Amino acid sequence: MRFFIVSPRPLAVFFCLLLWVAPLWAATLEDRVITHEFDNGLKLLMVPRPEIPTFTAYITLGVGSVHETSEYRGMAHMLEHMLFKGTQTIGTTDYAKEKPLLEQIEAVGSRLDALRQRRDADSEKIAALEKELAALQHQHQQFVVKDEFARIYAEHGGTGYNAFTSRDLTTYLVSLPANKLELWAAVESDRMKNPVLREFYTEREVVMEERFRTVETNPRGLLFENLFANAFTVHPYRNPILGWRSDIENLTLAQTRDFLQRYYGPVNTVIALVGDIDPPAAVAMIERYFGDIPPGSPVPPVFHVEPPQQGERRVQVLFDAEPQLAMAFHKPTLPEFDDYVFDLVNLILGQGRTSRLHRSLVLEQQLATAVQTFITPGSRYPNLFVIAATPRHPHTTAEVEAAIYAELERLAREPVSAAELERAVNRLRTDRLRFLRSNEGLARMLTFYQSVAGDWRYVLTYDDIVAEIDAQDVMETAARWLHSGNRTVVTLERGEQQP
Repeated sequence: MRFFIVSPRPLAVFFCLLLWVAPLWAATLEDRVITHEFDNGLKLLMVPRPEIPTFTAYITLGVGSVHETSEYRGMAHMLEHMLFKGTQTIGTTDYAKEKPLLEQIEAVGSRLDALRQRRDADSEKIAALEKELAALQHQHQQFVVKDEFARIYAEHGGTGYNAFTSRDLTTYLVSLPANKLELWAAVESDRMKNPVLREFYTEREVVMEERFRTVETNPRGLLFENLFANAFTVHPYRNPILGWRSDIENLTLAQTRDFLQRYYGPVNTVIALVGDIDPPAAVAMIERYFGDIPPGSPVPPVFHVEPPQQGERRVQVLFDAEPQLAMAFHKPTLPEFDDYVFDLVNLILGQGRTSRLHRSLVLEQQLATAVQTFITPGSRYPNLFVIAATPRHPHTTAEVEAAIYAELERLAREPVSAAELERAVNRLRTDRLRFLRSNEGLARMLTFYQSVAGDWRYVLTYDDIVAEIDAQDVMETAARWLHSGNRTVVTLERGEQQP
């Protein structure tokens, strides 16, 4: 997750203003962000913006797929789904009557899961349990109120209600009219205090279908899943956010509940409120609704360290689709200096129609129909600089690959011109300022850096550090990381997959 996404159309006149605006913006932001930490570890970041009578609320939990073990990969994403299902008062017509039925469903589902894992499982017993579980789930539907969180927010003027899970964190977000802050606090504290993991077994099937649709039958999904799984050999960034199919099939309701109760608590949570809010009143209200929630357990750090790569890794994926190519280079993450440099390298090489790779491969040589670069799959731990391209028929992935290497060698050998470097710095700054104009963008940035960097103030010095990067820094960083011994290459070629 990177927030300095570059727009290809910055205004030239705006560039001249940025040298003055950005430092002023940083000073203003530092003064305007109001922080508060509650006794249970919950962190609150507030930025009053009274111009429009709305506010955006982000709840970010510093829990993502990187924190999973081999026993429950896919858990964080599964919980994102489950926490939309409601609470003891939301999403049910009668929880007192629903609860015994939920207990029966879990008992039968647990027996079925255990039986399926046995090599000598009796197929008739499996079929009988499947039939019993289906009957209980059908009976349970009388108590289920679908999408009630979304309905409540929509009826009170809410927009943008959503959630997402990444490798580093999980976030729930919504924008509401300014007079609905207490509604939000009541709903979200209830979700944290009293979640009910209803429809677990049917939702597990939904997640497996999601994996089938976005990865197993999707050429781009296959390409990147293979890229991450081979670029990383030890670190859990290698694992897909959804989990592997066998992981999803074997997630249990007991594991899910345990993971939720341990980590989805205030000690791992950051809330950002940006918009028309009264900070003292907001602090008092959040204390009233969230203050009595037990802290939970801090998410343990990931101790797995990816060893230095000792040579190129290559993988070929066969799939009935047009050829594609992706390559990854290991790189450090924040707050290392090279991470700042890579934000500029990313712009120079592969962002927009004026980038070097687009001009060379797409416009001049016409070897590719598309080429792009990005930094992935996370930011909490050392990550990857990725280049992806689609060859233009009849050109091959090998031709595109050779052309990419020529541009990488050029970057490491020849200084970037002062004009090109200045243009990249200005575009980076322009895009960030544009992103932070919205309440949503600022709330997302605050919770992201507070969770991943440990302090949202990381962003305050960002522009000053980037402005000091020179052509020599770019050359040295490219030479240090963008070489054959540090790369993983995956090609997707047309062919039939083996069963």
